[in-house]
Amino acid sequence: MTTPKFKNTKGSTFHQELKKRVQNYFTENNIEQTGNFSLYFKAILLWSSYIFLYVHLVFFTPALWMASIECLLMGGLTAAIGFNVMHDGGHGSFSNSKFWNKIAAFSVNGLGASMLMWNNKHNIIHHTYTNIDGVDDDIEIKPLLRMCPTQKKYKAHRFQHFYVWFLYSLLLIIWVFLTDYQKYFKQKVGIVPIKKMSMFDHFAFWIAKIGYYFMMIALPIYMVGFTNWLVGFLILSMFAGFVLSIVFQLAHTVEETAFPTPVDNNNIENEWAIHQVETTANFATKNKLISWLVGGLNFQIEHHLFPKISHVHYPEISKIIKKTCEEFDVKYIEYKRMRDAVISHALHLKKMGVS
Repeated sequence: MTTPKFKNTKGSTFHQELKKRVQNYFTENNIEQTGNFSLYFKAILLWSSYIFLYVHLVFFTPALWMASIECLLMGGLTAAIGFNVMHDGGHGSFSNSKFWNKIAAFSVNGLGASMLMWNNKHNIIHHTYTNIDGVDDDIEIKPLLRMCPTQKKYKAHRFQHFYVWFLYSLLLIIWVFLTDYQKYFKQKVGIVPIKKMSMFDHFAFWIAKIGYYFMMIALPIYMVGFTNWLVGFLILSMFAGFVLSIVFQLAHTVEETAFPTPVDNNNIENEWAIHQVETTANFATKNKLISWLVGGLNFQIEHHLFPKISHVHYPEISKIIKKTCEEFDVKYIEYKRMRDAVISHALHLKKMGVS
């Protein structure tokens, strides 16, 4: 299978109109499209909290009940740093400085994952070929889950809307200890080859992995013992994995999102911008706490259309995008509450398991 092509946008004004209106918003208000003080403060707060909890757990050995709570908080902070700091940095929207964008992006290495592999999987593939079976790695969880109609169905999938929640908790563990290495050694993400890695890229991959294993496995085991470390590490990793999975799956695998199939000559029926809107969903956009915690990724439509704009601007530009979609009769999918999106995701998985 080769990567599909999108409909030629010649003669189409939807994407052009979107870009013009959003650009006008920033020009008229005289503001940068990248992050601002509130984002930088949040980044410092999240990382400071993470480091404080790590030091307290490893070097001060709190009581079991307190240690469990702190590990749970570290799991939440792991996801929050990924959403708020690494994600914006990886898209070049954290700051107007390339240096600070790289620092923010590579912070994910301190959480166990490889920025290099994530960039290929997320920025290059997922953001281009969203919800296209066989290309978008985010919906490739076969054979454990059937995420879209074109994937093969197995008998076990009838129960996937029940067991999926446990699988989601394993995301970070599998990511850190398995899938990063699969991509590294195959030099592919699914069917898409990874850009040839430089010597620095290879060095950065391995030094980050070794550093993480020392800080999160070897040193804690030495300080608190194997059993205490294992319990704490599982609490942290499984909670982080669950949160990461839920937020990203609610954005694309719900009842109303599309899963386009390439047709004649491996072409996608819609132009890229319409494809992004119809394969993506927003949720809980009026909930400021959720927006703050998940780094604006509940405004996923805005993010997919304008990934180089920091998430701190999504609430405002969402008004522009929603209105433009209405004018051009493009379906804009939005769930008012997060629980509505969770229910829709479960119903989608149930449907995929039986139909």
